[in-house]
Amino acid sequence: MSGTSGRVLVVDDSEVIRQLIRVNLELEGFQVVTAADGAECLEVVRRVKPDVVTLDVVMPRLDGLRTAARLRAAPATSRLPIAIVSACTPADLDRGESVGVDGYLGKPFDPADLVALVRRLMALRDAGGSGGPGGFAYGFGESAGQFRSRRTDLP
Repeated sequence: MSGTSGRVLVVDDSEVIRQLIRVNLELEGFQVVTAADGAECLEVVRRVKPDVVTLDVVMPRLDGLRTAARLRAAPATSRLPIAIVSACTPADLDRGESVGVDGYLGKPFDPADLVALVRRLMALRDAGGSGGPGGFAYGFGESAGQFRSRRTDLP
């Protein structure tokens, strides 16, 4: 492992998925913090100030898309790179795009795609991008073909 590459907040109601994502990202040098739903995510974001957030869509208390909308609405997190990591519908993708989600990875996913997505979102953060509607920056996995990326400000 080659030092810490950044802090990632992984939000998923499945403990197994959280652990799977954690292990794969930690093996690549990322520091990983987890939350079990969107409400916990909003609490953890304030405390740990992650560089990237990954969100499942279907979760108790506060789902991933409403969580993303709240993160975008808050000045402190409005430019925080956010990816949906979920088996979601085209309608969910449209909603994610409309609230400013930056990337999508469909479940099931290849761990290499997960790492690539997080690295690209870290680069987006470093370039000062993110933070609003305008198309997904990145899509990976079996559902990536459902994207319509209109972003032109990406490295």
